[in-house]
Amino acid sequence: MAVLEKTKLRHEEIKPKIGSRILNSKEELLSGELVEEINDLLEQRGVLVFKKIDFTDEEQVTFSNMLGGNATEIGVDGGAVFSISLDAKEHSKEVIEYLKGSLYWHVDGTMNPVPIRGSILSSKVLPTWGGNTEFANCYAAYDDLPEDKKAELDELRVTHAMWVSQLYWCPEPTLAQLEDWQSKGEQELPLVWHHKSGRNSLVLGNTARNVVGKDMEESARILHGLREFATSEPYHYAHEWEVGDAVMWDNTGTLHRAMPYDPDCGRLLRRTILLGDEPFS
Repeated sequence: MAVLEKTKLRHEEIKPKIGSRILNSKEELLSGELVEEINDLLEQRGVLVFKKIDFTDEEQVTFSNMLGGNATEIGVDGGAVFSISLDAKEHSKEVIEYLKGSLYWHVDGTMNPVPIRGSILSSKVLPTWGGNTEFANCYAAYDDLPEDKKAELDELRVTHAMWVSQLYWCPEPTLAQLEDWQSKGEQELPLVWHHKSGRNSLVLGNTARNVVGKDMEESARILHGLREFATSEPYHYAHEWEVGDAVMWDNTGTLHRAMPYDPDCGRLLRRTILLGDEPFS
């Protein structure tokens, strides 16, 4: 009598500090047998790449639900898949303005008590130029800080605000724009996220306004210096998209950004998200 072997997760390291390429077939991924291993590897490596896996929207939602569920996406009435595009045929002007902030290093959900755990992007239409997506492993970056630096940072708090992120792409907004952005609120978060797993990661990005208790000049030096360190070569991975690629990242410890591209080129990625269950702490 034949004995069926359990499907094993097959993967290879992309870079020592960040990223793994998953080698399993789509059928194996959708079987549900690899869920625990994929989730564990995602936390360890920050970014998982599925080359030319060619997920349909339905398959991507199924895969996301297997890994922990997807929440209703921003700008989609009850939908689970969101288009990442600056094309006016895809989104309203307001959503496109919001998405322009994605061209700068950020963590998703800094305005929420519990951020999403991760996201999956699938490439549908390539840009005419540019448009790579970059990632930086903030778990690994924290681990490599000197112990005295960790002690200096561990108890610091940072005020995050959505309107600050929008100033990166629009430094001279109208008063109406500014008031709309500021209506989204702000939140005080730890600079170092002490996770329930026992690991720690830096919470950085373009929503970070100031370090609580520090003047603006010192705040800027701390935040920009840490971002420069965390996004430097050992912790950095840039994904050059091909149609059919899917990339998943751990939003609890990984910065990401899109590289500039022609906003009128029709570049299209489809995103699903993994529900979070851990508040910033």
